[in-house]
Amino acid sequence: MKLLLTSGGVTNPSIHSALVRLLGKPISECHALCVPTAQWGNPMSSPASVRGFLAATDPLSRHSSGLGWASLGVLELTALPSIGAQRWVPWVREADVLLVNGGDATFLCHWMRESGLADLLPSLPGKVWVGVSAGSMVMTPRVGTEFAEWPAAPDDRTLGVVGFSIFPHLEVFPTNTMADAKRWAAGIGVPSYAIDDQTAIEVVDGSVEVVSEGQWTKFEA
Repeated sequence: MKLLLTSGGVTNPSIHSALVRLLGKPISECHALCVPTAQWGNPMSSPASVRGFLAATDPLSRHSSGLGWASLGVLELTALPSIGAQRWVPWVREADVLLVNGGDATFLCHWMRESGLADLLPSLPGKVWVGVSAGSMVMTPRVGTEFAEWPAAPDDRTLGVVGFSIFPHLEVFPTNTMADAKRWAAGIGVPSYAIDDQTAIEVVDGSVEVVSEGQWTKFEA
């Protein structure tokens, strides 16, 4: 799977160009599935915020679901175990891209495993994954206790598809300053990146490239 791990979505021409390159064709010709699941695990999210993502009416969603896709569908992971893989796996295989919204990465990780999507990913080498915030962090080994807000999470571990962790929304919120990022990185135990909403991390076949028109920092383990 090709990964475009963002903090705020496709927010500038550099990230947009990276996305088109990963897709191999114009966005207007690509079929997308929206994954809103992470929002249900975040105490700040609500039905209205989920609707904002799906309808591309909130600022962040305009940079993901609102990019002008040929079609948009919804893949709600909490529903998948009850309908059977024979129904939903073809939906994923037929899509060009998965747009995975933010929320709580530990909740998203849980439902990726419960639904079977996590096990399916290795068989989708050409698929593009566009993560926003928690939708990016779920691919890392750990998110840090600062970002694990789902009460039922056993710890802050996530899927570990990539070998680094991500501190998102750098200098966007009062608790996401560079000083906060340095404290977080000191305890995360793996290489990590602090990225702002104008930055993405592209991962293809193990190769990692930062795409940015903003601010970012890499921390060694």
